[in-house]
Amino acid sequence: MSAAAASVIGLAAAPAFAASTWTVKPGGAVTGTAGKTTVTDATKKLSVTCTSSTIKASLRSGKGLPGAGLGTVSSMAFNNCAGGALSVTITGKMPLNGVSFSAGVSSMTITKIHGTITVSAVPGCSATIDGTGATAKNGMVKAKFSNTANTLTVSAAGGNLHIYNPSSACGTTISNKDAVNFAGAYKFNTKQTITSP
Repeated sequence: MSAAAASVIGLAAAPAFAASTWTVKPGGAVTGTAGKTTVTDATKKLSVTCTSSTIKASLRSGKGLPGAGLGTVSSMAFNNCAGGALSVTITGKMPLNGVSFSAGVSSMTITKIHGTITVSAVPGCSATIDGTGATAKNGMVKAKFSNTANTLTVSAAGGNLHIYNPSSACGTTISNKDAVNFAGAYKFNTKQTITSP
């Protein structure tokens, strides 16, 4: 189970930013909070449920914005996974990108994901989370933002996140190059509207 917890995030190649310009109102700092968040180790076919998950981000504001870098995610945290056995914290500058827009919903990606996972149930067990390599810093997830729901929903499908360089203490709990993903719906604490064009 804890192995599944390691599952955090994914996508393979950055999609083209189809919509040419975007509008974000009002923008600024946002916190997205999700309830039950499922994390899956796709390689081992194991899943675990975290009671909550949080994304902190900053959104650009205005009209005529490019799809790349509509915002920046500064941290992701997954809480109380499998009774507290797993701790996942991802920090850094992770671009939030607009890909396409239709009927009030923006298809988006979060890119440049790189972080650390710790399995507290196994003392000394930790590993790196990234995309195509331990130092690539190209982990990515697909997401959709609904203006009506004011919610960014991250999809488990199409991910490229993997686990790298687990410490020897992990044993077989998590393994090098395990493919992982997660799914959660993050309600923003301030009302945001994202449209294109």
